[in-house]
Amino acid sequence: MERKTGVVVPVSALYTKDCPASGDFVALKSFADFCEKCGLSVIQLLPVNDTGTHSSPYSCLSANALHPLYIRLESLPEFADAKSSSRAFSAAYKSFKKECVYNRRFNYKKVCEEKINLLHLIYAHLEKRMLLKAKNAGASQGAGQDGLEYLKHIDFEMNEFVSDNPWVVPYAVFKDFKDVYSQASWKDWDEMQRKMTRRQIELRWSNRALRGSLNFYVWCQMRAFQQFKDAADYIREKGIILKGDVPILMNEDSVECWAWPEFFDQDLRAGSPPDSDNPTGQRWGFPVYDWDRIAEDDFAWWKQRIRCASNYYSAFRLDHVLGFFRLWTYKNSETTAFLGHESPYAYTERRVLEKMGFSEGRIKWLSQPHIPTRLVSDLTGNLDVAHAALEKVADRIKDEELWTFKDSIKSDSDIFAVDFSDDSGLNLRIREALAKKWLDRTLMEIEKDCFVPVWSYEISTSWKSLSDEEKSLLKNEFAELFEQKNELWKSHANEVLGPIVQASDMQPCAEDLGVDFPAVKEVLPELNIASLRVVRWTRFWSKNGQPYEDFDTYPPLSVCTTSVHDSSTIRQWWQDEKSSVWAFLDAAKKIREKRQISFEGLDVIDGNCDFTPDVARFVLENCALCSSLWYVNPLQDYLYMEEKCWAENAEDERINVPGTVSERNWTLRLPVDLDELLSNGALIDKIKKIVITHDSCGMQSGN
Repeated sequence: MERKTGVVVPVSALYTKDCPASGDFVALKSFADFCEKCGLSVIQLLPVNDTGTHSSPYSCLSANALHPLYIRLESLPEFADAKSSSRAFSAAYKSFKKECVYNRRFNYKKVCEEKINLLHLIYAHLEKRMLLKAKNAGASQGAGQDGLEYLKHIDFEMNEFVSDNPWVVPYAVFKDFKDVYSQASWKDWDEMQRKMTRRQIELRWSNRALRGSLNFYVWCQMRAFQQFKDAADYIREKGIILKGDVPILMNEDSVECWAWPEFFDQDLRAGSPPDSDNPTGQRWGFPVYDWDRIAEDDFAWWKQRIRCASNYYSAFRLDHVLGFFRLWTYKNSETTAFLGHESPYAYTERRVLEKMGFSEGRIKWLSQPHIPTRLVSDLTGNLDVAHAALEKVADRIKDEELWTFKDSIKSDSDIFAVDFSDDSGLNLRIREALAKKWLDRTLMEIEKDCFVPVWSYEISTSWKSLSDEEKSLLKNEFAELFEQKNELWKSHANEVLGPIVQASDMQPCAEDLGVDFPAVKEVLPELNIASLRVVRWTRFWSKNGQPYEDFDTYPPLSVCTTSVHDSSTIRQWWQDEKSSVWAFLDAAKKIREKRQISFEGLDVIDGNCDFTPDVARFVLENCALCSSLWYVNPLQDYLYMEEKCWAENAEDERINVPGTVSERNWTLRLPVDLDELLSNGALIDKIKKIVITHDSCGMQSGN
């Protein structure tokens, strides 16, 4: 890696007069012109894969297919003829241009549906027009021959594309079925379609009767590839690195989970453990990989995926790199991720617990929820009714008013499936109380006689009942497990990450937020993977005041940034997180003193200031003093240096709010179009200064 300064942007956010509804691949050329003027040498994109009906770019239904949303219709070679000769296309296109005007957020569902409909109309016109010309070759030799030759050319183009991109065959079959089933998940299809082998997929691909409908998806991918590759080559010729984003996990409703089910564990899902914002964890819903099976295939699928990305990119971001060390997994049948566990995992055995002095009864007390009758009787107001309800899901312990769940209860969804009362309100309250109790345990038996600590074990009833000596014994055992896990995760990451990052010449960059595991710090530099430093989150969290880490202590092999797509922008941060702002100011002062640098006109800025263009420049210039080789920020944060480039409301400039489902997420449009940016000399000059600051800082520090 060389010292570089760059920018992050979602393709859909790019705004030009030619793409008012949503940004597209062709708009990247104008954006590259702007970046070249600014001296920016890295353009980082959010994922551009086909996500179907999902607006999140991290919910891919194909690891390789590009999103047809990003195709510029007007740049298609078939566009002009369709517009002049097809009434259906011409009318639909006119309506699309009239309705899909610029807004701060775009309507993902509407724009996607209308754009794909237009692509269908263009392709249908292409087939009809060329076939008609070919049939009329005798009557009009010139036109007919031209039509026949063009038809052969298109057919040759698509055959070449399929030959170079074999992944497009199962993708086309999958997408065609999605159309047949009105975009329903493949798990809701008829059994014959759900369980097709790859041989059966190939046979369906070879069915001449389906050639037109399947070739539509090949044509879309071919044209998307051509437009994106053209833009990527244009960017590369300017000496700018195009950096992509590779989501670690696949959507359950993806062509990979359908056509390569052996590579996934369909019983487990990936998520994140409990934290202060998500006390029951996060259910992401993505199936987890069967890494053993993938390794048996020499990581062929992953290698192919990376090589496909290298058609466009010179660097790539490994989303949630921690997942290559360990994933937080939970049973698909659980309605929360609370009872998840790390995979790979280290465990303690029953014999070890017995040696500590825990009897069989005590181990059961620690690993199984014990339900007091009053939990339900307080809701029903009647002991007999409570007993009757509990008997449906639990066994009573002798004559005590204490119960344990039946062996038939495998997850909390089994509890929610039981009717405890004819009163719907009471029924729900009983279900919720018992489902909450289901989580109440210190240990979880992950396989026979093998136990792992529940993530939030210290809030469990059984843990609180232990003596200090018992707690100390268990904590020492858990600490030993962590040491074992670190070695497990280090070995696992080397095994799976090595083949992936070595599959191309692209520079790998990690998204390693929220992790302080020794294994991560060891493996990333060994594999030449750049880590990530989000300035406002790179802090000593356990110290008083949670001070920022010194910017010049960031590892050179890292990417520094002011914000990410899941965070607020620096404008919102400055307005709403004042304690963090004041801590930043202390760190900024320290780095300026070390570097013996002062920023002209910015010496009066403190945490009491309103957010202004000068504040934006102050934040960006101070962060540019970091020792990270790459300094890559969201475009919104750069635009703040010119107030006419702001949206009226700061929240309109945020890309995504994690943990929420909203039409606003992932549908950002830039407040200004690219032509305006290209002519904004003041903004360009200010960004140039940021670039110079970062580059000259590298010369001083020797990076």
